[in-house]
Amino acid sequence: MASQRDTSTLCLFDVDGTLTAPRQMIDATTEDFLMKLKERVLVGLVGGSDLVKIAEQMGGDDVHTKYDYVFAENGLMAFKEGNLIAKQNIQKFIGDDTLQKLINFALGHMSKLVLPCKRGTFVEFRNGMINLCPVGRSCSQEERMQFAEYDKEHHTREKFVEALRKEFPDAGLEFAIGGQISIDVYPKGWDKRFCLQFIEKDNIQTVHFFGDKTSEGGNDHEIYKDSRTIGHTVSSPQDTLQQLKNMFFNAKQ
Repeated sequence: MASQRDTSTLCLFDVDGTLTAPRQMIDATTEDFLMKLKERVLVGLVGGSDLVKIAEQMGGDDVHTKYDYVFAENGLMAFKEGNLIAKQNIQKFIGDDTLQKLINFALGHMSKLVLPCKRGTFVEFRNGMINLCPVGRSCSQEERMQFAEYDKEHHTREKFVEALRKEFPDAGLEFAIGGQISIDVYPKGWDKRFCLQFIEKDNIQTVHFFGDKTSEGGNDHEIYKDSRTIGHTVSSPQDTLQQLKNMFFNAKQ
């Protein structure tokens, strides 16, 4: 089977909402299917979360060895065949002065929000981004779902992003809605397209990207629209598998 593998084609997946339910673990059916897909083409992951969170969702600390590529934090921490090949750091890149202004403004904005509930960890540092969470990342799954429904109706994160863009027009930062509960902040160009530089070096001819937040303002949008990828919008892990079956296994069921 290995000899039939097309190593010029890569299927690159967002994690949250694409391979797993939001912040949940991958189910056995999806993981088994990805292993079968890996016998046919290269398989990679790209997530806004750090490696620890991706590992939690994708079934274990060996996640970076299971797949051909794993790009945590949009590729700011990049793994190929189990080996760390690149790592960036947002604090060093943009400096403490800008970081403090951003954090102070974000906390001030979030302090004025009245939500169904608020918990802890409203600002989370990652290597490649700052994650801002109005409800607090320590919320329970039930509280997460509650906020997600509230946000759909009241556009809390949309308004937050607008305020951030207005306050920091020249800071060289991007603000993108990510997952169900948070906003990702990162330097321009450090969105999921960042990972494509590593793929380009390996002479891969075709990159299929699958993501659920592909509309404008979503954290899959830029890589979905990039000329170096063929973008696929999915609505759930089940939809992802069905699209892959139709593309690579000639199956409609």
